[in-house]
Amino acid sequence: MGARVDKYISKQKSWSREITHIRNLLLDCGLEETLKWRQPCYTFKGKNILIIGSFKDFCCLSFFKGVLLKDAEGILKQQGENTQSARIVPFTNMSEIMRLKPIIKAYVFEAIEIEKSGLKVEYRQPNEMGFPEELERAFQKDADFEFAFKNLTPGRQKGYLLFISGAKQSATRVSRIEKHRSRIMAGKGIHDCVCGHSQKMPSCDGSHKYI
Repeated sequence: MGARVDKYISKQKSWSREITHIRNLLLDCGLEETLKWRQPCYTFKGKNILIIGSFKDFCCLSFFKGVLLKDAEGILKQQGENTQSARIVPFTNMSEIMRLKPIIKAYVFEAIEIEKSGLKVEYRQPNEMGFPEELERAFQKDADFEFAFKNLTPGRQKGYLLFISGAKQSATRVSRIEKHRSRIMAGKGIHDCVCGHSQKMPSCDGSHKYI
């Protein structure tokens, strides 16, 4: 697995030095290294602890259960208002990593203890998130559509709610609802296969592109 992470780092245009230092820090904490979602991921006894992210303006550490950390130093950030569990520590230079190195290690060990204890994140259920006004109007106009949406699994409902609510403009929210109306009526989630050719059912793996 180390070779795959080496390859990932070698392809980084901006943050290879910073990511290499973060990687060594995490390995020093006794975590196991793997590659998930095309990014270096660090686990403890098979449980995800954190993942390294690389963006245009910064690289970061993302704690999967960061919301459960005490964050005594106030370094954790919520990446997006709909993010419930993960918390990130962004970096823009080596000096920030060096300065926070002992704090990061302490947070890593705390995250490991959280995993050992079996502590779980209490996620908001879709009905606790509330429906966007545009979706409520769509329900009022079409009772069958409302029935279909509310009979989706909680996870599928949540996926649509996050996607629809993520649009800043009302017109975009309406467009997203209409674009996915037939999929919702068919009982499909936003990432479910609708062509029937996926090798990873029920998820879409892009096979429709090659039909």
